[in-house]
Amino acid sequence: MPILFADKSKRFVAAVHCGRKGLEKKIIKNLIKIFDKIGSSRGDLLVAIGPSISKINYLVDKKTLKEFYKKVGNKGLTNSLKNANNIFNMKNLNIAKDQNLIQLDLRKYAYMQIINENIPHTNIELSNLCTYESNNEFNSWRRSKTPLRQWNFICP
Repeated sequence: MPILFADKSKRFVAAVHCGRKGLEKKIIKNLIKIFDKIGSSRGDLLVAIGPSISKINYLVDKKTLKEFYKKVGNKGLTNSLKNANNIFNMKNLNIAKDQNLIQLDLRKYAYMQIINENIPHTNIELSNLCTYESNNEFNSWRRSKTPLRQWNFICP
């Protein structure tokens, strides 16, 4: 999913692509550290989480989910989960019983990592567009194994 950052005071911008592996590697946290180093205030950061695959369409096996939780988990994220659940009005993970797979909500974890970095929730915009379901608007590797990608950019 594309995640766009802008410092509204200093006019610095950045864009990252963040999927499951990016969340595991904490690229959001690392990018915010870069903003810190160049003198940005976290209260001045605006963040847009762009279209991405929805949790209904992002199914993983139990081993993958366990590894994901192990890599992204920390106390701050756990505490932020309560707030994120209130904001997203989300219930517990659903199991796709016929496939023995579990839904993983990448958008929720990206949001939680941003909140965990003390970015005010009022400074975060979240797209609810699903790249898997929107055949005519977005390319999706999971849907059609296409090598085509979407482009995102941000200008100061």
